[in-house]
Amino acid sequence: MSRDIWAVPLQPTNFNIILALLGGFISLFGLVSFLLKENYYLSEALIALLVGVAFGPNGANFIRPKDYAQCSLDGVSDADCQDNLNAITLNFSRLVLGVQLVLAGVQLPSKYLRTEWKALSLLLGPGMTCMWIATSLLVWGLSGTSSFLHALAVGACVTPTDPVLSAVIVKGKFADQNIPKDLQNLIVAESGANDGLGYPFLFFALYLIKYVGSGATSSDAGDAMGLWFAYTWAYTIILSILYGAVVGWLAKELLHWAENRNYVDRESFLVFAIALALFVLGTCGLVGTDDVLACFVAGNAFTWDDWFRIETEDDSLQPTIDMLLNVTIFLWYGAFLPWDEFGNSSVISTWRVVVLGLLVLLLRRLPWVFLMHKRIPQIVDTKQAIFVGFFGPIGVSAIFYLFITLDFIKEHLSDEDGVARSDVKDLSELVIHGLSIPLGKLGYLAPRRMGRVLSKSLSDEPHLVEARRKIPIIGKYLVGGGNGDVQPRATGPVVILDSRPLHQPSGVLTNAASDMHEADISAGTGTQAHDESGTTTPRRDRDIRFLDEV
Repeated sequence: MSRDIWAVPLQPTNFNIILALLGGFISLFGLVSFLLKENYYLSEALIALLVGVAFGPNGANFIRPKDYAQCSLDGVSDADCQDNLNAITLNFSRLVLGVQLVLAGVQLPSKYLRTEWKALSLLLGPGMTCMWIATSLLVWGLSGTSSFLHALAVGACVTPTDPVLSAVIVKGKFADQNIPKDLQNLIVAESGANDGLGYPFLFFALYLIKYVGSGATSSDAGDAMGLWFAYTWAYTIILSILYGAVVGWLAKELLHWAENRNYVDRESFLVFAIALALFVLGTCGLVGTDDVLACFVAGNAFTWDDWFRIETEDDSLQPTIDMLLNVTIFLWYGAFLPWDEFGNSSVISTWRVVVLGLLVLLLRRLPWVFLMHKRIPQIVDTKQAIFVGFFGPIGVSAIFYLFITLDFIKEHLSDEDGVARSDVKDLSELVIHGLSIPLGKLGYLAPRRMGRVLSKSLSDEPHLVEARRKIPIIGKYLVGGGNGDVQPRATGPVVILDSRPLHQPSGVLTNAASDMHEADISAGTGTQAHDESGTTTPRRDRDIRFLDEV
């Protein structure tokens, strides 16, 4: 039957809806991003998560994860639907972690993993072990599970420090003004390395559950330990480190070779690290090794000589792509996660989940970092020890490991029909409720201001200016005695001449002139510059810098 040609051709498809929602949210958030982050201390991850909840199946139902997983097709059972959703979430988390970890490795100084191996060894060795044991004891005590091995598995999932949420504090102008650079680098390196080192802790518990648990067909701890050393350590960890180092070094040499011969343009040069992340993720996924750890090692090996990091430190392409991925994945988490199941559990009650989240926040990391801080040169005083100890975000990496656990239960602890072994049924529910731990810790990342107590490298002038800006009436009397010695902060973008060096394909850095002149901000126009010989040079391009960059 033919359609009325005058009918409005509405197309409310899932694709159009999700594009409109995603673009609208990012645009609206971008309009007030500085206000929300600096005045109300709300992180973009928390806001995206809440928007995902509001527009997901538990809210307006504009984001429909089950439709994307083809759950409405004939012949797709509820179990198949859930498997599809879990696979989407796991692979999406892998993608975000892989890109974030390559960028984390790239931003570290030259040869950082080698020069700072002592401090990192303390945080990744005894530090991670204590975090794992402490969290597992809390889960075991509050969940009521009879098996400590189950608690060890959940504790291992939330042990790594999440690199995605770490970027909220340790990247950008805020971090540069308030957190010492060596402390930033330490946090970045730790969050990047320990994110991939969660495998040994997790599979230590899972292998013991399989071979020694109450439902095991044969009690053989030797098989469990054999798999743990041979597969987890040798194949998964050591192989991924070697592979990441080799791929990162080869990528660096190839990019040097192409750039020296003018074979690579600026756009391809800037996106090279992200392409490297995708390649490492895909190849490691094909052979089943630790892709997230390989990405971090590859990123650091890629910039081992500091060349790529210095060339790209003033470009915003990589942080922009990183931000888009982060916002998108937390929108997905908000729409996908089973919020209705958190309050209906036979394993752990809601009030116990809340108490567990608070205790994990206080006891998972803070005591152990505080005990070790005198042996870590980057942590110079008690305030910094408390900050580093309190700063241990749990987020994408925890959800990544929780879904790896669910996948292991399905593949190795269930029968042919997908029914979990009797002794691990509680583990599946406990893992689902373990998602509440990372989600509960999203909020405390919002007060980015707490890092200001650490600021020792800069003067107090930026903070005095901000005090007057936030308290416009009496601020001038509280700061500077009201004599006008502190200039008010600009209320809009500041237009200045672009003084950054231009990247030439041959690798030569040049400046248009050695002396830079201020732009006429009020008029918004630039003038031609004259050098000593009297020749006139064209007006240079303008660069707009915003409030969080001045």
